[in-house]
Amino acid sequence: MIILHYIPSIDRSSGGVGAYLQLMAHDLGRLVELHIVSHRSDHELSIENCTIHYIDGKRTHLLKAKVEFLNLLDELHPDVVHVNSCWELLSSYTVFWAKKKRYPVLITTHGMLEPWVIRKNYWIKKLPALLLYQKKALKMADGLVATAESERKNLLVANYNPIVGLVPNGVIMDDISLKDSWEPNKTILFLALLRPNKGADLLIKAVKKLENELTGYRVIIAGTGEDGYVNSLKELVHDLKLENVISFPGGIYGKDKWQLYQQADVFVLPTLNENFGIVIAESLASGTPVITTKGAPWPELEEWNCGWWVERDVTSFVKALDEFLKFSVEVREQMGRNGRRLVETQYSSKKVAEEMVRMYEGLTPGPSPKERGVPCGGMMV
Repeated sequence: MIILHYIPSIDRSSGGVGAYLQLMAHDLGRLVELHIVSHRSDHELSIENCTIHYIDGKRTHLLKAKVEFLNLLDELHPDVVHVNSCWELLSSYTVFWAKKKRYPVLITTHGMLEPWVIRKNYWIKKLPALLLYQKKALKMADGLVATAESERKNLLVANYNPIVGLVPNGVIMDDISLKDSWEPNKTILFLALLRPNKGADLLIKAVKKLENELTGYRVIIAGTGEDGYVNSLKELVHDLKLENVISFPGGIYGKDKWQLYQQADVFVLPTLNENFGIVIAESLASGTPVITTKGAPWPELEEWNCGWWVERDVTSFVKALDEFLKFSVEVREQMGRNGRRLVETQYSSKKVAEEMVRMYEGLTPGPSPKERGVPCGGMMV
């Protein structure tokens, strides 16, 4: 089976969408012949088990991108074209071009059609895009893919497309070691893009309220973001006189990231909204309990006794952190092992890749497009 993924960016700054495809390729590329189409950037993620192709990504070069994309279709004859992302112009036009040539198309929406996202810049950006190209692409696709049950339900209610599958994000478990000790390191970790919706400010305010209980602790707020917002967080830390407690190491990647997960006693993400929250799964895979909000689709944290799933306010985070601080080493270890089992059982990249292949097979019951003699004419913009 030949699968062609389109993604607007595989740069490190692409956030969760780029990370999703990186982990998906790890195992999916062992099950199918995987090709990824994107646009060149300066700091690309390392993606294995696939062949990466580049087309022009400039809005003013749409005709050039079209020719390059269609040439790839003619060369590869994929069984399925799988588009990642919404709102970007080429995320829709790759759908139009592939469907005109009669290829099955799936779109993973990555939470980009959640109601709160639609409301953001609705009149300036979202409504024009919906009217001009986005809604048409969603309707033309053979199905949409959600990464969480809450997202799947919202997509069905929105009625962009009657077919909505569910394949969660996953975690590459091969090289993630379970921590070997739950003795307190007196470390609280936040790791995410530094954006207002991620809630680092709520964590800072919660730390202030627990200042006495957190004597000797360090709180690491790792991640990158726009300078103005990052500086506002640092100013808040200064105003609350927490410089000796809270640090901002910037973006942390690779082995350094996994060391942080394992060193942390607890991982905290006070997010407003997530369609999955890969950092939550990564922390659990490392054996570190998690505190996050009901804006993230993780009720399993409480069902599996590996963390807290709370309302998004300072009081709720103070309560959860205070409970965690009082737990014995034995309780922390049990929570850590529970979290590891949860990810192994439901969110390993191998399991996710197998589910994705089953979805592809449901779209391609017959011969491949090449064997069907798919015509090469009739291209559209």
